[in-house]
Amino acid sequence: MVGELKALRKGRAIFTTPLADRIGPALRSTCGILEDDGTVEMRRKLSDRLRPLVESLPDDLKIALLAAFALDERARKPFYQERVHWAAITLDRDDRTVRRRIDEGIEQIAALAVAAAVPAPRHYPGRRWHTEELRVTLALDQPVPEAFEFRRVVADADEIAVLDLALTLPVAGESGDSVTASELGVDVFFGGVLDDPVMESSDRIGLALRPPEPLRRGVRHEVGLRFRANLREPRYVCVPRHPCDLFDLHVRFGEHVPERIVRLEELSPGGAGDWSRTGAALAADDAGEVHVRFRNLAPGYAYGIRWTD
Repeated sequence: MVGELKALRKGRAIFTTPLADRIGPALRSTCGILEDDGTVEMRRKLSDRLRPLVESLPDDLKIALLAAFALDERARKPFYQERVHWAAITLDRDDRTVRRRIDEGIEQIAALAVAAAVPAPRHYPGRRWHTEELRVTLALDQPVPEAFEFRRVVADADEIAVLDLALTLPVAGESGDSVTASELGVDVFFGGVLDDPVMESSDRIGLALRPPEPLRRGVRHEVGLRFRANLREPRYVCVPRHPCDLFDLHVRFGEHVPERIVRLEELSPGGAGDWSRTGAALAADDAGEVHVRFRNLAPGYAYGIRWTD
C-alpha cells in the first residue's frame, strides 16, 4: 500500500492520464475499483477513499497529503515538486520538511487503510443475482421526502428476467397501522419497466423491475429510480434480499438537522427501530447532510441511519 501511494503521488497524482496504469492491486481493493471502471469513476473512488483518511491526520500531515495527491483544488499543479512547494509555503516550512511529512503521512494512511480492509465478499449458494453497488440520495428537506436510487446489479445465472427490488415502509410506532402501495411514488429513470407495486405484508411493498432483455450470467445492469413517500419512522435503512457489495447513502436534512443521528449496521429489521441498540453517532456537515457507506451487506439485515424525530 505504501509503495502504491508513493507511485500515485507522482506527476498529476489522481489527475494522471491514463490513471488505471498508476493504480495497483492494493489501492484497487481498498477503494473498490473495478476492472471496467472508467477514469472518472476511478478518480472519484480514489478521492472518496483517500480524503477521509487524509483528513483524519494532524493538520500539517493533512495539508501535505492533500497537496501530494492533488486532493486540494489549490494544489492541482502538473508536477509533484510544484505541489510540494505549495504545501511548503502554506505550512511555512521548506520543501525538504514537507517531503518528510508526506512520507510520514503516507505511512499513516496506509496503516489506516489496511486496518479497515474490506473483508472478502460472502458467498451465497444458489443466488441468481446480486447488487454490486447501490447509491442512494435521500432528500428530507422536500415537501415529500424523495430518494434517488442508482443500482448496479450483476447476474449470477442466465435468463434473469425480473429484479426483485421490494422495500419496506415501517408502520408507525404508536398506531401500528399498515401501509398501502399507494403511499409510495416510484419513477423509473432508466434500466427497465416496473410492474405495479403490490403489498407483500403490512409494511413490505413488492417492486418487480423487468430489464429491457433477460440478463445473462456475468452481465452488469444499471437501474435508476426515484421514490417519494412520507416516512412514518425517523430512519432509512437498506434490508437487501440479495447480497449487496456496496451501499452508499447520502441523507440531506437541510436546515432541520436532528439532535441525534446514529449509524445502523447489520441489525435485524426489527432492531433498526430500537433506540436501545445504538450505533456510532454521526454529525451532519454545514449543508445539513450525512454520508455513510457499507460494504458486503448480508441479506435480511438492516444498514443505514436513524435520527430523532
